[in-house]
Amino acid sequence: MNGTFPVVNDVMTRRVVALRAGAGFKDIVRTMQEWRVSALPVLDDGGRVVGVVSEADLLSKEEYSDGGLGRFGPERGWGDAHKADAVTADDLMTTPVITVTPDVSLARAARIMARNGVKRVPVVDRAGLLKGIVSRSDLLKIFLRDDADIAEEVRHEVVVRLFGLQAESVEVDVHDGVVALAGRIHQTALVPLATHLARTVPGVVDVRCELTGPPRHPDLDSDLPDARWAAHA
Repeated sequence: MNGTFPVVNDVMTRRVVALRAGAGFKDIVRTMQEWRVSALPVLDDGGRVVGVVSEADLLSKEEYSDGGLGRFGPERGWGDAHKADAVTADDLMTTPVITVTPDVSLARAARIMARNGVKRVPVVDRAGLLKGIVSRSDLLKIFLRDDADIAEEVRHEVVVRLFGLQAESVEVDVHDGVVALAGRIHQTALVPLATHLARTVPGVVDVRCELTGPPRHPDLDSDLPDARWAAHA
């Protein structure tokens, strides 16, 4: 993972149970209970993802069983009422289905889920074939990354690349995902960039930057900017 942005392929669940379009209502409920999931992708005969059946889709049968359509109004009711009579995945599933490919970044996957109000999405290849499932909890796995691993990547991919020979004067410490950068460097103009790049390292929760410029010698370096101001500007 070093030097690259984490992608869906890094965290997705590969063992996935799916439904055929003709799967019956009770079989769907039974499968959800057995696998302890709240939604299942639906595949066509070619193995391509064509929809998703969720617990909400199944609950339409119970929700409208007493004829209470009017309580929810036409905007809510008419859109889901037809599912009350559905008995197969083909009629129950939500379409069009929202999917991502394995190479999508975790940040983009998170935005897709948030924008569409979903907790998980099927992962498909370019042909639409199911490769896995990625959920909100999967996206959070990156924050379980070991502190030592994060520190190594920050040092090699940020500090060394930015400061070169001066990298040895920069201390990198990581605790619970929070990166602390300390030390003296000559290129104080690079401090904001170092902070930004450290934040992009997978697993980083926050960055505390205490990088400063070289010690000032007023008689010799009167034209140098104040080092600590430059570090926090």
